[in-house]
Amino acid sequence: QVQLVESGGELVQPGGSLRLSCAASGSIVILYTMTWYRQAPEKQRELVARITQNGNTDYVDSVKGRFTISRDNAKNTVYLQMNALKPEGTAVYYCNADISTLSGAGTYWGQGTQVTVSS
Repeated sequence: QVQLVESGGELVQPGGSLRLSCAASGSIVILYTMTWYRQAPEKQRELVARITQNGNTDYVDSVKGRFTISRDNAKNTVYLQMNALKPEGTAVYYCNADISTLSGAGTYWGQGTQVTVSS
């Protein structure tokens, strides 16, 4: 069984910064690509950033230059450093990971962490 647990979401003023974390635990054999998604009220979930096992990264255009995704493979953890936050960044942020376990491979989701950007 695998769990993804996000943390770090909170209320922040426009222009501020936050660092989200997502820790994977359980019977993990290989942790492949890890991805951050977000879902704003009444909007579809969108991919924000992803990082491969080898550290290659990809971002949605709206966060390029402001957000940085990174990972610590020793801790099975992915991070999302968010700078210069804007009100449109208000959303629930979800962690997603492709994981190989002793029982096989699959895609897993965390429960989400709320980020609110408001003055």
